[in-house]
Amino acid sequence: MKLQIFKTMWGATGTISDAIDQLLSAGMNGIEAQAPKSIPQQRELSELLQKNRVLYIAEITTAGSYVPDRKASLQQHLDSLEIKLNHCTDLNPLFVSCLGGCDAWPENQSIEFFQRAIELAARYDLKISFETHRSRSLFNPWVSQRIVEQLPEILLTVDFSHWCVVCERLMDTELEVIHAIADNVQHIHARVGYDQGPQVPDPRAPEYQYALRAHQRWWEIIWRSQQARGLTNTTMTPEFGPDGYLHEAPFSRKPVADLWDINQWMAKEELNHFKQFIT
Repeated sequence: MKLQIFKTMWGATGTISDAIDQLLSAGMNGIEAQAPKSIPQQRELSELLQKNRVLYIAEITTAGSYVPDRKASLQQHLDSLEIKLNHCTDLNPLFVSCLGGCDAWPENQSIEFFQRAIELAARYDLKISFETHRSRSLFNPWVSQRIVEQLPEILLTVDFSHWCVVCERLMDTELEVIHAIADNVQHIHARVGYDQGPQVPDPRAPEYQYALRAHQRWWEIIWRSQQARGLTNTTMTPEFGPDGYLHEAPFSRKPVADLWDINQWMAKEELNHFKQFIT
């Protein structure tokens, strides 16, 4: 099994073309970016992907941005999903990573959404994976496990940092949940959370090594499952980001670290980690 690393466009400055130049210089395999919002954007991205021969993971948020419109109906979530799926059809993404549903929904409503979303993606001949993300239907480990039990065909993009915040603890206390969902995991978002936040100030700092090592233990559970399933590739996106995630000094709002530096370091760290794991 080979580890493929993707650059996130979340928090990236500059154009998609600039981001592709960066990821190629860093030795990454592809880009994870939001589905194009228009046909011209779709054409531009398609040309860049083909020209540079990089892989693409399409990110889709339903009924809003990362946080959904609280009043949006199930059908409105599906309608927004279909519009964005349509903009991915000519881009040949490895898969779609979707932030879908709403944390306030009852579980039966979330299950209906996921069932219909999977069917919708299949009509566009696209594989879809749903992210474990705050504000969305998979916002906590126990709800996620119950949904997986009801929908064994569902694929997941795991970002365990979100669960650390929701549960206010590292997921070492919930390893049985990680084991229970491992066979459904398609993709990993490699951001390191801790018991009071979704992103440690800097994963290189010695005071946060306990959190880094914990996440790496959880990711190994996923890798073992993927190995057992016979996957030839596993995908990971280092996803330290902005928007309140990156710590800033009071008053000056000076960032405590550079996002691209952290994500490049995280990519190298996980390539080394995976090499040790696989051998």
